[in-house]
Amino acid sequence: MARLSQELQDYFFKEDRGPTVNLAQVLAIAKEKIFGIVLVILSLPSALPLPAPGYSTPFGVLIFLVAIQLMAGRQELWLPLSWQSKTIKTSKAQGIVKAGLPWLKRLEAIAHPRFPLVCQSRLGKILMGITVGSMAISMMIPIPGTNTLPAMSIFITGFGLQEDDGLITGAGMIFSVLIGVLMVSVIYVFFNGGITIIDILKDWLKVQFGGA
Repeated sequence: MARLSQELQDYFFKEDRGPTVNLAQVLAIAKEKIFGIVLVILSLPSALPLPAPGYSTPFGVLIFLVAIQLMAGRQELWLPLSWQSKTIKTSKAQGIVKAGLPWLKRLEAIAHPRFPLVCQSRLGKILMGITVGSMAISMMIPIPGTNTLPAMSIFITGFGLQEDDGLITGAGMIFSVLIGVLMVSVIYVFFNGGITIIDILKDWLKVQFGGA
């Protein structure tokens, strides 16, 4: 079976495409690996260091739906038909895929099936759903800097899932937890005039050890 990078390259650059493509057409690539590939495809525009206005919130909503279905243990993915029919210019999609292919190929070079319990067990899917869902919510928050890192963690988690690579999926989930702490700090700063959690911790340490 071809790797995802090859399938995306063939789909967007070797096969004849019209002026637009919709989500349903792209998802046809996924086949039996649909959960992981959907997470990769939906997170890719926001995970790249490229301007992607308008994608983070709607794709975040779809990713959240995927996360809920992971936690519920569904075998087949459901997405609203109205969302699947939404189109994007083929040229724009090609630009996103072209920028993402080098990163995808680097991950593919080190990925292989391992630690199957992480990707296949009920507990693993619940933990994936929780971390991916949390990051999806962060993608939907209209605060600068709250989109890219969460999307990157979803991309890594989804990539590991579609490769059945528990190590990469686990790394993505751990990354999500670290990002969650950072996002709480960013949101706190946004609503509290520049005071960060790091500042609070420094003050607490001074109180605890200042007299030592």
